[in-house]
Order: sequence, then structure tokens, then C-alpha cells
Amino acid sequence: MTRRVPLTFKFATEAWEFEAIHRLNYRVFVEEIPQHPPNADRRLVDPFHDENTYVICLDGGSLVGMVAIRGQRPFSLDRKVPNLDSYLPRRRRVLEIRLLAVEERYRSGVVFAGLIRMLFQRTKALGYDLAIISGTTRQSSLYRHLGFVPFGPVTGTGDALFQPMYLTIEAFEARSRSLLSPARVINLMPGPVTVADEVRTALAGEPVSHRAESFLATIQLTRQQICRLTGAHKAEILLGSGSLANDVVAGQLSLEPGRGLILSNGEFGDRLVDHATRFRLVFEVLRLDWGQPFDEDSLRRAIRRVGGLTWLWAVHCETSTGVLNDLDLLRRICGDNGVRLCLDCISSIGTVPLDLSGVYLASCVSGKALGAFPGLAMVFYNHVPTPAPERLPRYIDLGLYAAQRGVPFTHSSNLLAALQVAIERVDWRARFGQLEDLSAWLRIRLRKMGAQIVAPDCCASPAVITLALPSGLRSESVGRHLEQAGYILNYRSDYLLARNWIQICPLSPVSRRDLEGLLGALQGYLAACC
Repeated sequence: MTRRVPLTFKFATEAWEFEAIHRLNYRVFVEEIPQHPPNADRRLVDPFHDENTYVICLDGGSLVGMVAIRGQRPFSLDRKVPNLDSYLPRRRRVLEIRLLAVEERYRSGVVFAGLIRMLFQRTKALGYDLAIISGTTRQSSLYRHLGFVPFGPVTGTGDALFQPMYLTIEAFEARSRSLLSPARVINLMPGPVTVADEVRTALAGEPVSHRAESFLATIQLTRQQICRLTGAHKAEILLGSGSLANDVVAGQLSLEPGRGLILSNGEFGDRLVDHATRFRLVFEVLRLDWGQPFDEDSLRRAIRRVGGLTWLWAVHCETSTGVLNDLDLLRRICGDNGVRLCLDCISSIGTVPLDLSGVYLASCVSGKALGAFPGLAMVFYNHVPTPAPERLPRYIDLGLYAAQRGVPFTHSSNLLAALQVAIERVDWRARFGQLEDLSAWLRIRLRKMGAQIVAPDCCASPAVITLALPSGLRSESVGRHLEQAGYILNYRSDYLLARNWIQICPLSPVSRRDLEGLLGALQGYLAACC
């Protein structure tokens, strides 16, 4: 998986590039498609070579794809189709597309798409509005998908049959978006996730007042559902993101006397430190390298070192690395030391069986593994919070929510209805098992390809697989290529770009067949790059 340089699309200008064009021309149109007789030199110079403009794709110093355009008459098709113009739309500027060829192992789509994009840009720049081609009958469906219209008789003989076709610039513009974009997009992001049709239907209902009895019944039912799913005693549902939920947790900790300890082994542990700093909490930090799990000895030593500890705050699933920190270990150590445990469960609720009993405070959101729309924050608790009007802003005062039946302010009946349907439609026990099996299979396949997975198997989340790419292979390039192939991965976050990481997160419903396609697209790209 050692990356040399990115694929390059350009116009051929160098002598060695033209020599490589002759060699590729021979391999495709003599050895693969027997259009011309073989020769000892194994090179084929096109009769119109001096008049052709070549768009090429290079992988380092190797030519892996090409296509030629030419606007000078007579065309090669003039020789094959008598009275050629009688078949073409009138009053058009015509050019001929020829010699479309891609090395076999690069035919995953990215090279073809890049050649077509650059060809399209060149055609418009030169003012042409009609292209003709003598397309191999082996690729008839591809040409038709592009918008080419067949005309005239098939030419050639034997295994080298060609169909004359034309394409208007308007037809290509109409088809180009669907051609260069996949028909189906597979969402492998950690959020937002793909939303089921019945959840969309629930969101689209008429808004209901947050004071209506029907709304109060829905929020009560939804709170009960998420508590059954997590084992928590109580939960509040707020309008906002995971950052808001963690601000609520920080606000509650600001009411507590004593010192705290925050655990960080990734980006989101560091963000807990930021939440705590902004609330001026008194705390220490236990940091490990990203991707390293916490062990019992180091945790107990840290608690003894800090002294007077009253709370500990950690991320359950560290989304940046895919490490699933050990909840049972954290609960046991906190219980042994009389410390209140707080957890960020934003990427774990809905992905693994979870028991939050005995956890003081925990946070979650609607737009991740629960399968609803973004916009709702959740805070779980197992005590009785009281309002703190002199200490906390109204919007993040957990005690105020608890005292007001969970609805002290205007709420969204639409987001709430969608969340309620999203939770009740899933057999969660089956979901956890399926996700675990899928993740284990995917990790094995990735390792066979030579991929480096950040989280060790002993503490890996089934829902977040973070891949560390070699220094010569850019995560942004890989991510963009997979997007073009129809697989939306997480790679745009600053902390991922800085470390050259990408993430595969099967939080949305996906199958092995979907992931087989992803692996094929990834393997094809790596083969073209390594």
C-alpha cells in the first residue's frame, strides 16, 4: 500500500507519453480487439496521430488510459460510412472521438470518469457541439448510457465490430451527472445516517404544540424507550447536538464539589477537556496515545494520584479511532473509589448492548446509530437533579427539564416523532449481533488487503473502523475516489486529514454485498496507486 503519486489527467505533450500511447494503442486494438494485424515492434501509430489531441491518465510514469479527439475532416468515419453527414444533426460543429483505451487493471471507473471529464471540458472550450465515434460493439451499453445515438451500418469484421454513433453536447450535459455519479450511494458515515422511510414519514407530519397532551405522551414514551435500550433510570431530550448534551453534563458537574478526572485517548476525549475548561471545572487529565485503550492499573494510579476525586468523565466509543473504552472497568473502578462516572455515549448507543445503570450522567444524539434525524440531544441520569437558576443558563439546566416533565421550552414534535419511530422499529438485540458479525468480517477483509486498522480488536467498536493510510497515500484522494464510486466515508474532519486517516462506519443499514463493492473499489484504487 505504498503510494507513489496521485493519478494525473492531462493532455499528452512529452515524447515518452506519445510512445506510451502507441504501445497502449497496440495492446488494446491489436491484442485485445483484433482490429489491426500484429507486428514485431508491438506498437501502433494511429494514421491521424499528428492531428489528434490526446487526453491521458498517468500513474506516476506509466500511461494507464487515453482518448483522442480530432476536428479535422475527413474523419476516420468518413472512410467507413459513405455520405456521413446525412446521418448527423444539421448545423453542428463536429469532432471525432477515437482510441478510448484503459489498461485492464485500471477499469474500476475512476480512470474512465477522469478521461471523460477532461474530454468534455476540452470539447466545450473548442466550441464543438457534436461528437462522433466508432464504438466497439462490446461497449454498446456504455455508449448508450452516455447518450450516444447509433447510426448507419456496423463496420469491421469478426471480433472487431464497431457501431458509428453521435452525441450532442446537450445530451452529454444531461447525462454526465448520472454517468459520473453512482446510481446508489452507500452511507458509511458516523452520522448523519441513512433514515428509513417510516422515519421520514413521521418527520413529515403536522407540527404539534409542545404543550399538547399528545406531545407530552410522545416524549414520555420516547424517554421510556431510550431508557429501556440503555438501562438508564431517566433521560431528558433536548433540541440540539451532542455538544449541547455534553455542555449539559459539564453544567451538572459544575454544581459538584471536589475535583474531576477526564480520560482522553482521541479527539472526543480532548473535546470533553474543552467542555470542562469552558465551564471552569477543576480537573486533571489522563491522556493516552490515540488508539490506545485504558487499562486498570493506569486508571487506579491516576485516581490515587489526583486525590479527592468526585467525578470521572470519559468517552465510551472514541469516534476518532474506533476504540470502545471498557464501560464495565470504568464503572467498577469508579464504584470502588466512590467516584461518579460520566460518559459520552454519542457513538455507542445503538451500536452495542449498553447498561448505564450506575452511570451518573451520559450523553447521546438522535442522528447517529439510533437512525433518526440530527437535531435532538439526550442526557441520561440515575439521580434526581434539581434546578440551578443561579448557576446555570436555563437551556442547559438538567434540573429544570426534570422539573418540567422534560418540556420547559418549545420542542419539535416532528423530530421527536421521527426518533420514537426510529427506536421502536428496530430489533436491537438482533441489530447488535448483525453489526458485530459484519464488523468482524470487514476487519478481516481489510487486513488481508494490507490495511492498518487503528483500534485493536480487543477494544474495537463494531461501528467505527478507522484506517491509517501510508504517508504517500492521501486520505482525501482515497475518500474522493470512493465517493465517486458511491461510498460515502468519513475523511473530511480536520483530525482525520491531519493524521491521514479514513473511516468506515456501518451505522446505516448496509450488507456484506454493499461492503464487497466498497472493498472492490478500494482495492482497485490501491492497485492503481501502488
